[in-house]
Amino acid sequence: METSKTYDVIIIGGSYAGLSAAMALGRAIRTVLVIDNGKPCNEQTPHSHNFLTQDGKAPKEIASIAKQQVSQYKTINFVDDTALEAVKTSSGFQISTAKGDIFEAKKIIFASGIKDELPNIEGFAECWGISVIHCPYCHGYEVRNQTTGIFANGDNAYEFAKLIWNWSKDLTLFTNGKSTLSPIQTKALQSRQINIVEKEIAKVSHQNGQLQHLVFSDGTTQRLDALYAKLVFKQNTDLPIHLGCQLSESGYINVDDMQKTTVDGVFACGDNTNMMRSVANAVYSGNMAGAMASKELIAEDFSG
Repeated sequence: METSKTYDVIIIGGSYAGLSAAMALGRAIRTVLVIDNGKPCNEQTPHSHNFLTQDGKAPKEIASIAKQQVSQYKTINFVDDTALEAVKTSSGFQISTAKGDIFEAKKIIFASGIKDELPNIEGFAECWGISVIHCPYCHGYEVRNQTTGIFANGDNAYEFAKLIWNWSKDLTLFTNGKSTLSPIQTKALQSRQINIVEKEIAKVSHQNGQLQHLVFSDGTTQRLDALYAKLVFKQNTDLPIHLGCQLSESGYINVDDMQKTTVDGVFACGDNTNMMRSVANAVYSGNMAGAMASKELIAEDFSG
């Protein structure tokens, strides 16, 4: 175990939000450590969309270019590791990692993302991010007007179905068990010819991640081109909670317009703070978090 020097900022998470925050800080001549274990949530997604200048590129390609550019700033350091513990100290924060190292910083930025709770359905995980998708703004154009399903129930299903109806009118809602839609919601969906199927799904049949049809527990099947899924998620790390950061009712880290959490000196950005799970939003919020952490440090140095 070794203790490093104190950095200005430690960023936990080195995907789009974390790298964007790092670039802002590097350009502000701040010493930065990015702790990342190389496991982004979109690692099996073949293409990223709705991000100017990068539309249609593979997420890995975007991240690789981003890291190359960020690495040009000599005050930015990277470590391939997982942060396991975070504690407040008199001078800032102390982070302990899975490899046994201890790092210190004046500020912390959590760009750690979220973890989707995939259902225990055969084939679902293999299709996730490819033909079982989460966001119409990220993927909807590519599957527009195709035979489309929605995997959800209750109020979430109703709101999601209304949204997806913009991209496809050949739409079926799969509640994977008894529907919890209200009678009014059910009538509204059916009036738009959105079918509601309450059968339990046993398998997602696919070819290399490309959905072919759903297999139900009764042995029947239904052909689909794409399936949107509204899933439960959890924070990738509990460290913000351990530091006292408040979460929203939906499970996101509460931040203000400057990406500041409810704990002084702690910022958060990217998917862990916002339901708009896009590369563009991650880059924006990371840039803001990095700039605002830098601004706080500058103010503290000036008044110091």
